[in-house]
Amino acid sequence: EVKMAEQWLLTESVVGWSIFTFILLAILAFCWFYIRKYQSRQESEVVSTITAICALAIALITSALLPVDIFLVSFMKYPNGTYKEWAANNVTREQIENSVLYGYYTLYSIILFCVFLWIPFVYFYYEEKDDDNMNKCLQVKNALKYTIGFVFVCVALLLIGAFVPLEPAPGHNSTQWQKVQYLFEELGSSHGLYALSFSISSLTLIGMLAVITYTAYGMSVLPLNLIKGTRSVAYERLENTEDTEDVEHQIEKLKSKCSDGRPLSSRDRNNLRELESRLLVLRRRGRHLEIAEKNCCTKVGRALRPVKILLGIFFILVALLFIIALFISNLDKALHSAGISSGFIIFGTNLTNPLNELLLVLQPVFPLDYILITVITVYFVITSMAGIRNMGIWFFWIRLYKIRPKRTRPQALLFLCMILLLIILHTSYMIYSLAPQYVMYGSQKYLVQSPARFTPGNATSDTTRICDANAPEDQCTVTRTYLFLHKFWFFSTIYYFGNWAFVAAFLIGLAVSCCRGKKSVIEGEVEADDSDISDDEYLH
Repeated sequence: EVKMAEQWLLTESVVGWSIFTFILLAILAFCWFYIRKYQSRQESEVVSTITAICALAIALITSALLPVDIFLVSFMKYPNGTYKEWAANNVTREQIENSVLYGYYTLYSIILFCVFLWIPFVYFYYEEKDDDNMNKCLQVKNALKYTIGFVFVCVALLLIGAFVPLEPAPGHNSTQWQKVQYLFEELGSSHGLYALSFSISSLTLIGMLAVITYTAYGMSVLPLNLIKGTRSVAYERLENTEDTEDVEHQIEKLKSKCSDGRPLSSRDRNNLRELESRLLVLRRRGRHLEIAEKNCCTKVGRALRPVKILLGIFFILVALLFIIALFISNLDKALHSAGISSGFIIFGTNLTNPLNELLLVLQPVFPLDYILITVITVYFVITSMAGIRNMGIWFFWIRLYKIRPKRTRPQALLFLCMILLLIILHTSYMIYSLAPQYVMYGSQKYLVQSPARFTPGNATSDTTRICDANAPEDQCTVTRTYLFLHKFWFFSTIYYFGNWAFVAAFLIGLAVSCCRGKKSVIEGEVEADDSDISDDEYLH
């Protein structure tokens, strides 16, 4: 029996981790393609490129661990609520849980290293590289000087997370030494889990703001752009030619005023400068439109127009499904949760959540639920990228960088990957909000003894129930993801209100996207503040 249990354990683990390995390879290929697509060919830097690819890959790999976590806890039990032979032993279950937990420890530690040390160092190192006269040692020194601030923030978060007591502290009558001893006992008993959880939750909080800003907008703008399509290239060229001729005529008219040697007034000089700047932009637009008209991708895109419309309809239906599921989940928490001081923790599912029910239905047919969780994660990543691509990278009302194919600077790529990394961190909580019961317990069920009907005496019968927060601890195994997400109740409370903000941002973005017309075929490629070097690089 022991050998059979070990074989079952090996088989189930190999299946889950094999799928994870396949997804890992797919993630690395996707990250390499995505970064190479957007990076500037002229300003490309090997270190910044590798950093961007690795940071994005680590974030996606972390999100890919969520389906593995749910898969492993679900496959510990039969549909009738009993543990499988290989999982009957509590030690075996702990080994499986610890394997996932150590995976999270490793990946989250790498994320902290990337966010607070490696990405800032590479960013500032490249910023210092603008000075050609500076030697390498001085570059490294200056980059480290700016990076130390990020390291201090990381250390502060780890210390706060380690020493925030989750249990009541000693009373007022205790000595100062007893209070200090209590804090160190708390730190030792958590094995660093609280410190790491607090730091990751703090980053996830920043990721929530990025999700509300970029992902909510991307979920509305991406499908509507696919449905609407782009304007006709031939019509745009004709319109651009007419605008160019009109501006040239206005410039000639202004210059004719000084043909006899009289100087132009300050107002006319300002108008002339504005017209000449506009003429340069129009001529650049003309070159881009000419290339777009000859480009085979434009012709293929026209042929695939029906496919784009169907894809856009699918994306908008998925977005509406997510918004409905998120609204029902938040409404359920508002009506039936334990309150704001508990982080709106909810016991069981009181309102029917369509996405949660769909995942529970797909669970018996392996690996459909696994695929759906992966698709949800990829969907959030794609829509986030679409939002960043359309909006650019902003700091309040100041646009820092533009994200455009073949012309994105190394600093912008690092910023892009930092934002995507934070967004993907928050994606785990978003998926929990969409399907709370499933993310917490998977498809696990447990047995409950209840009085048997139509049977005399004190006879009882076993009934099967889906695992929820009311289930006995020894009957249901909680995913490691849930433990990381809900160590601190105040973060859960902030995430709850962030979900309402996300729903509102999506509806506003949907209304704005519906009111906007078709976008240009060269949308975002030509702007007044682009450099000539950047434009020539793209054209070549």
